Amino acid sequence: MTDFVPASIDASRWTEIEPLVGALLERTITSTGDLERWLLDRSEFDAACSEARADLYIAMTCRTDDKGAAGAWTTYIEETPPKLTPAAFELDKRQAQLCGQFELDRARFAVIERDTQADVELFRQENVPLETDLAKLDQDYDAIAGAMTVEFDGAERTLPEMARFTEETDRAVREGAWRAVSERRLRDRGAIDGIFDKMIAIRDTLASNAGFDDYVGYAYRSKHRFDYGPAKCEAFHDAIEKAVVPLVSTIDAHRASTLGVDSLRPWDLGVDVKGRAPLRPFVGGEDLFKKSLGVFGRVDNGLGEMFATLGAGGQLDLDSRKGKAPGGYQYMRDRSRKPFIFMNAAGLQGDVRTMVHEAGHAFHSLLCEDEPLLHYRHSPIEFAEVASMTMELLTMPEWGEFYPDTIDADRARRDQLEGVVLLLPWIATIDAFQHWLYRNPKHTRDERTKAWVDLVSRFGRDVSWDGLEPTREALWQRQGHLFGSPFYYVEYGIAQLGALQLWLMSLEKGRPAAIEAYKKALALGGSRPLPELFEAAGIEFDFSASIVERLMGAVGSALEELPA
Repeated sequence: MTDFVPASIDASRWTEIEPLVGALLERTITSTGDLERWLLDRSEFDAACSEARADLYIAMTCRTDDKGAAGAWTTYIEETPPKLTPAAFELDKRQAQLCGQFELDRARFAVIERDTQADVELFRQENVPLETDLAKLDQDYDAIAGAMTVEFDGAERTLPEMARFTEETDRAVREGAWRAVSERRLRDRGAIDGIFDKMIAIRDTLASNAGFDDYVGYAYRSKHRFDYGPAKCEAFHDAIEKAVVPLVSTIDAHRASTLGVDSLRPWDLGVDVKGRAPLRPFVGGEDLFKKSLGVFGRVDNGLGEMFATLGAGGQLDLDSRKGKAPGGYQYMRDRSRKPFIFMNAAGLQGDVRTMVHEAGHAFHSLLCEDEPLLHYRHSPIEFAEVASMTMELLTMPEWGEFYPDTIDADRARRDQLEGVVLLLPWIATIDAFQHWLYRNPKHTRDERTKAWVDLVSRFGRDVSWDGLEPTREALWQRQGHLFGSPFYYVEYGIAQLGALQLWLMSLEKGRPAAIEAYKKALALGGSRPLPELFEAAGIEFDFSASIVERLMGAVGSALEELPA
């Protein structure tokens, strides 16, 4: 940390950060040493701005019905980014110019130079107000989703809370809960379609303004995807169809047979196939934290100590409640270097998975917190998600903390591994959908629906949707990434393959070896190109059919060893 940015600055206000921008732009640089100091000061400036945004976003998502928090976020996105974004572009231009003028250590600065040059080439002033419009539309989507509740079983419940009822052994209860949620979502289908129509059009304009034929190319460049392109993603889709979809069909056939139904319905996918009571691993966010702390302490002392700091520092908001935005995330406050975890816990095994997943992101942030350059304290998403997904897999042996009964613990482990298998086709569906959407930006809603249904048929589960077609057609609206983070989803698939490789390493070489490789790679942050980050963890940056088939073989064998 440098002393360039005042400790008391309110970096959400343009009037307070504008002088710092000017100071960076006007500073005289006469040597490589001057440039390296300039980079550190700019990093501290960016961290202050990032944390100011994080604080406002966290407050808004924790209380979407709080007019003060919502208003502060709206005021911020309307007033500050429209000025800060072009200022950051001027800083990027100067940084690129200075890096060309003074020779820096390539091993140290190659990634930041490459990324900055791409951002300079991509920036267009006319896109700044369009980005503001997109942020506001995403807020509108969050507000609609966060306000959704249903009356069920004598109480008003949030949609995350309703997930409990889809695990009930009484099929009528499950169906009633599923239909209640489905009908509630469909009430806002038109409004959400309207938001998305506007987003598609705006993003197409963004790409055109920047000289791209479509938003696909723009998105890949903006995400710094230097190590793979659309063709490799299409190969990933094919690999999933070839190696994963058949395993999904096997899982679904076993589920239907064990449940004694001719065909699965959407409300049959969460219940225990043997009619056992739903898994209830914890009661409330405090209990979730305490049990998670026990899990991480057994996995690795260092990880346990890091997790303890999150609870002690008030860096968690875990419980579901009305007015809270849906989903879960880890957000690093970049200047204070304190991660924050947000989720909607309702007492489900899925919440355990979310907890260890987001904790993995927090570990990543903490393991590289001593890196002086902010740019390197964040890694490409394809590797950032390795950090989180690996924790889902390597913590499995310690889930007895949540389930003293070994039978329940094995059920949770089986659910986790099946969940890995089931997630990959969904990722392929979402990614292929996004490629279609932005290659065909003038599409109608009917054409969008057909494209979606075709993909669900290609990658989807063996489930009967008879009489439920409108819900099937609108399933994509539940995927928040489509709205706020376009093209941010295939990264989960790439990362899942990396996490599975670390899990396989733990089986073959022991968990300590896998944890050591995990921590070593995470400590690099984003200071190396993506393939080198994978290599540092002892895994391959490869998402072709050959590696998918090998990993699915290992998962299939593990499932055979676990009781159904």
